[in-house]
Amino acid sequence: MNHPSPKGSWRWMAYETNAGEFNCLATQERQTAESMMRSIFRKVDCVHCKFSRACLPFGLTPEEVGHLETIVKRKRPINSDEYLFRQEDHSNSLFIVKSGSFRSFIWDIDGGEQTIGFYLPGEFIGLDALRQGGRHHCSAVALETASVCELPINRLNELSAKIPKLQSQFLRIIGSQIVSDQVTIVLLGNRSATVKVAAFLLAMSRRYKALGYSGTEFNLTMPRHNIANFLGLSIETVSRQLGSLSNSGAVSIKNRGVQIKNLTLLEAIVEPGLTNQYSCANY
Repeated sequence: MNHPSPKGSWRWMAYETNAGEFNCLATQERQTAESMMRSIFRKVDCVHCKFSRACLPFGLTPEEVGHLETIVKRKRPINSDEYLFRQEDHSNSLFIVKSGSFRSFIWDIDGGEQTIGFYLPGEFIGLDALRQGGRHHCSAVALETASVCELPINRLNELSAKIPKLQSQFLRIIGSQIVSDQVTIVLLGNRSATVKVAAFLLAMSRRYKALGYSGTEFNLTMPRHNIANFLGLSIETVSRQLGSLSNSGAVSIKNRGVQIKNLTLLEAIVEPGLTNQYSCANY
């Protein structure tokens, strides 16, 4: 299954391609593709970014977007398994996923990992740095070749004071993150394995759709053990539940590819009282 492509986008855009897909290229061709990818990372600005409607530029005038552009830092591509930041790191910046995807997790006292979220293009990551002291309470690592836009917190605060619409949009994004955290608590509570896995797929479907991708056909960029760790299930249970959902006709699963075949059935599996909430979750 192809990596999901935004509506109207160019299919050749290398920055949306999983790094693993470069393996079929010869060394010289791969280097050329990676060079092209880095060039695209540098060139796409807020005005032309396909995620602007879900990000800070939404509702701003072109002049205001221009002011926002002056504070945005665009980092180099981040390789798969590379850290964006680590738990307890000091930070004066927030990040917006520009391409690729990330996983956030915390280390417990025994040195084990607990996955607490997944982040797709157009979504904020690192909002925990807003708390007093500016330390990250979790780590974030790339699930594939990715890029981010970096926003220095002090400069964002200064600009928000001058542009009320920017401040309103920023508060809306923070509010969505709070809802996401609340839904995560509900999801990890006393729910059956079937409901947890079905709700996870439903949330991913809605998030992809909200970002302009297909909501019925997409890839899970995170491996099964990350999903299992996030949901508080064993890898075997996740695989078994995915197989069960596939057998029911709700979805079709092939490796990391997911096709929603019966959305109504998938929604019916998730408890009605929770279905609408899952659309906001940043899993």
